[in-house]
This record gives sequence, structure tokens and C-alpha cells, in this order.
Amino acid sequence: MLVSIGMPVRNGADHLEAAVRSVLAQEHAEIEVVISDNASTDDTEELCRLLAKEDSRIVYHRQERDLHVVDNFEEVLRRSRGRFFRWMGDDDRLEPTYVSRALEPFRDDERLILVTTEVTYTWLDGTVHEPRYLGTRLLSDDPVDRLEELCEVWAAQHLRLDPLYGLMRRERVAAVPRPRMIREDEVFAARLALTAPWGHVPEPLAHRHLRERRLSAIASMLGVPAWTARFATTLQFRAIHEALGGMELSAEQRGRARAVLMRAYWRRQRKMLAHRGRKLAGMATRAVTSKR
Repeated sequence: MLVSIGMPVRNGADHLEAAVRSVLAQEHAEIEVVISDNASTDDTEELCRLLAKEDSRIVYHRQERDLHVVDNFEEVLRRSRGRFFRWMGDDDRLEPTYVSRALEPFRDDERLILVTTEVTYTWLDGTVHEPRYLGTRLLSDDPVDRLEELCEVWAAQHLRLDPLYGLMRRERVAAVPRPRMIREDEVFAARLALTAPWGHVPEPLAHRHLRERRLSAIASMLGVPAWTARFATTLQFRAIHEALGGMELSAEQRGRARAVLMRAYWRRQRKMLAHRGRKLAGMATRAVTSKR
């Protein structure tokens, strides 16, 4: 059973090799690594061609012009051949048992579109965060239950689930559109949750590096207007609300889903306003202190 690991990369020569080798070291034998090099200007191309020459399981494609982030993510998905698929960052790492363990829930449950695992996160300062997800409602047959659980994760259990970097049924996921917008990963995750149940393996089988980026910088990476950074939350929840229209939901489910989204939206807005209030208070305090 072929499993494809898609790695969109730009200027990743310093760390890409370790990520690729962690995939090649999987216990599961049938693996392909699909790399889409987004017009890198460092030594990424040379490194990838050497790795592909060394191991035929590596499939390398170079983009002659700089694609936006989502386009490059979709490129590796489009070029993959496996029945199952996973996106992977160019500085991330998988445990050797990742694929074999993540495939187990799929064998037991044909409903699943996605299987997540626990992930450890390393910040730029070297701090390691190891969150644990203990929920079960994403296994529900009710899409609104799954949506509500995902919104709860966003609100209270940040990073406990990392659906964009889970193992997926490739053909089913390819049929779910990814938008071009800030927080598109959360909109995409919501669409996946509405589509079918998810499984979870409660073991830290993947490792990711995280870095903070301002919303304005994310807008530039995505190729969307800078003004959307100011309305990111509103645009995100509007997109999820619009996605409900394409789902087969009863009138009762549609009403529940709208209520779930409204609660999640206002919870995030209150959190954002509180953060801005603390930031303004800190600025005021510093201004008064500097005048003394």
C-alpha cells in the first residue's frame, strides 16, 4: 500500500535532508517522497537531485517561478500517487513507526478521512512543547459534533491536534478545496471535519518546528491582500459558514452548526480584544515610565 509524503520546500537546504531521511527510514516499505521545490535560490535543487539519485523513492520537481504557499502544497498533493498522503514541512521529522501506526485506524474504520497523531513542537528558542489530545468526538458520525470538537480544540487546546499534518486518504482529501486566505489551514480542517470522521493515535510520532509570523507576513506568503490581516477571524468564519452550504446537513444540523460557529467566532474575538487591550496597556505603561 503506497503512502506518499508531500514536501513543499523553498530554500530548505540547511535542514531538508534530515526530514527526507526520516521518511525514508519508515518501517512501512511502500513510501514515496514527493518534493516540490518552490524556485529555491539556495542549494535546495542540488541537494534534492543528489537525494533523488541516491533513492528512487524520492520524486523531485522544481518550480521555475515562485508559487504561493497553498499552490505549492497542492502541487505535491497533485503529483502524489499513494492511496494515503501526508504533507510534511521541510524541517520536520517523523518517527520510524509513524506511517505504520497511523495506518492502523484506517484499517479498522473505513469512515475515516484523516488520522492525526501527537506531535512535539520546537520553538525558535529551543523550547519543546508536547501537547496531548484526549478527545473522541471527531470520531462521531455527526458532522456538527466533529465541527464543535474542532472549534473547542482551537479555543482551549491549541496545538493538541495538527490536522494539516495528519495522514489522509489522498483522493478524498484532494476533492476538498483549500482556500487562499489567512488561516486557510483552519478553514480546510473544518471542511475535512464536516466531510468525514477522524482517527487519532495518542503517541508523539511526529516532530515540527514552529516560528511566529505576523498576519501581514502570512498574507504576503499566501499572495492575498494585506487588508485581510485586519479581518482574518471574520473572513475565516465566513468561509466556514459558506462551506456549510455544500454539505448534506439536515435543517436541525445546519442550525446547530451555525450556532457552533457563532460561539467560536465570538470566543476568538473576545480573546483577540483582550490581547489588544493588554498590549495597549503595556504600551501606555512604557510611555509613562519613559517620561519620568
